[in-house]
Amino acid sequence: MMVLETIDLAKVYRGGDGGLITVLDGVSLHVERGQMVAIVGASGAGKSTLLHLLGALDQPTRGEVRISGHSLTGRGDDELSAIRNRSIGFVFQFHHLLREFTALENVMMPARIAGWDDARAARRAQELLERVGLGGRTMHKPSELSGGEQQRTAVARALALDPAVLLADEPSGNLDHVNSERLHDLFVELSRDLEIAMVIATHNRALAARADRTLVLEDGHLTDLDVREVVS
Repeated sequence: MMVLETIDLAKVYRGGDGGLITVLDGVSLHVERGQMVAIVGASGAGKSTLLHLLGALDQPTRGEVRISGHSLTGRGDDELSAIRNRSIGFVFQFHHLLREFTALENVMMPARIAGWDDARAARRAQELLERVGLGGRTMHKPSELSGGEQQRTAVARALALDPAVLLADEPSGNLDHVNSERLHDLFVELSRDLEIAMVIATHNRALAARADRTLVLEDGHLTDLDVREVVS
């Protein structure tokens, strides 16, 4: 089942000198349910720009993004905000947890925004924190968690509303090797067990090698990369 699709996606910016800068040029991508796709490429190639378009955080200059068959084109800010909260989970390089709240309260936040009552939101948050191996850390604030625990809390938060798509931008970029590997294991497990569609932008070759499909973004275009090139 197709969950995420882009058609002829382009993004063009106007530079400081008035000239046009093409970051993405005709990107077509499809991600199926339960599929984990890695996007690799040099810094500045446009990986974050692509994820922002996929996640309805920005609008393309040309082309279309579809989630579960529904186009994001022509929708207003309120509607896009609702789609982001309901259908898309985000994990960034920095966890962006709210410092004054516990892990449980951070994971509850999307459900609260969606109008869930506190009891239901807390049950869901507890379930997810246990799923990512943090069942015993629910009452700890971010400052009391390790870097790996903070990022796994962010993953739990991204899954709060059972999104159709999980987007991750350099999720292990600030973690040491041990915590990176644990996070990579978690992504693979979630993709398999929850059958969630994932797009992960990463410089980490080990993570890219574990994806079902690896694409390289270069000169505004996406092309398939042989797994042997990823691990070499």
